[in-house]
Amino acid sequence: MNITQQHDLPLGHLQACQVCGCSDLQLVIDLGHHAPCDSLLRENQLHEIERTYPLRCMRCPECGLVQIDYVVAPEELFYQDYPYRSGITSTLARNLQSIAQVMIESEHVKLPKGSFVVDLGSNDGTLLQGFKSAGMRVLGVEPTKIAAIANANGIPSLKTFFGTTVGRQIREQYGQAQVVTAANMFAHVAKLSDLIRGVAELLCDGGIFLTESHYLLDLLKTVQYDSIYHEHLKYYSLKPFVRMLDAYGFSVIDAERIPNYGGSIRVFAKKAKGLLPSLRMKELLAEEEYEDLYGPRPFEEFRNRVAKSKTDLQNLLVDLRRNGKTVVGVGCPGRCATLLNYCRVDRDLMPYIAEQPSCLKVGMFLPGAHIPVVDEKIMFESNPDYAVILSWHYWEPIVRNLRAKGITSKFIVPLPEVHVLED
Repeated sequence: MNITQQHDLPLGHLQACQVCGCSDLQLVIDLGHHAPCDSLLRENQLHEIERTYPLRCMRCPECGLVQIDYVVAPEELFYQDYPYRSGITSTLARNLQSIAQVMIESEHVKLPKGSFVVDLGSNDGTLLQGFKSAGMRVLGVEPTKIAAIANANGIPSLKTFFGTTVGRQIREQYGQAQVVTAANMFAHVAKLSDLIRGVAELLCDGGIFLTESHYLLDLLKTVQYDSIYHEHLKYYSLKPFVRMLDAYGFSVIDAERIPNYGGSIRVFAKKAKGLLPSLRMKELLAEEEYEDLYGPRPFEEFRNRVAKSKTDLQNLLVDLRRNGKTVVGVGCPGRCATLLNYCRVDRDLMPYIAEQPSCLKVGMFLPGAHIPVVDEKIMFESNPDYAVILSWHYWEPIVRNLRAKGITSKFIVPLPEVHVLED
């Protein structure tokens, strides 16, 4: 296996593994053709032909990386009106802000007040709020107009894509960083070599590069095919992650599983060569081997469970409609576009998706299915018979919140197995 310092991807169909270059990629699942999940439409765009791309998930038998095999231009995925805001979901916001405390208490780096912390893909600045409150100097790097929201909230942010040149410019203007974070964006990057080299330019020797990404083991065990979409180029397990970063002069020294997004992995990499991994990291590597994560069996089971999940959801929604029941969606995460379009759920089965009024998606329409995203007050007024929780990985706080607001609907959780919650 050849792990080199070349992980920048061409656009379009990929013929080889994104990490090791192996050309013998094996199919995990083919979800068909989809528009980018966050390319929501305005009403006057509904008559236009949508651009769709293949959405296939592949497995590398050499290094173990699971990945999609088609790269969409990042300018199309992360366009200027990109509607995702990390601070909207209270559970996620708390998780992001807690990263500061994790790093301050970490044995891996010393962070006195005044230390410099940079967050990549910083969105509205939620993650950096915790570092700022602890007296750190902070800077966000965010390619969309959401950077303006962070700046307005007192989190200085550069509106640009991050890479080697930007990393060098930040270092020259602000000094070297003690910590660089990349939460839920590292798997999004097509020009990964450029990004990692930029991190190496920016970090001080011994500095920490902290990443959080969807974790492959959780994706398989909880049937999270809805987290497969074009923004997510890779679905990381620990072993290929370690091998890749080693090529750039980083030692992965620690890793832990965290609950974010239905199951993620937090990885601590130090700008230094040849360091030993923590006991926790060794145990996680051993668990991956125990679960046969680098063999074909878990992926065969995953395909079968996805097929059953799709059939079960379709049958339930069709039966409810036949019986005159009203069914709506609750929450509009990017992942729901994969779920609803793969299961062929349209406006006949789900007339609308309810969202918080502060959500940037309100007033727009889901790509493919063209289901409108509306202010949740419409759901409160109509109190439908059933509501499908599309952010199903946070179903418990969502149900508590909606019950507290007077909603008496029955709730449907679509994954890992379709079930109706019984009060």
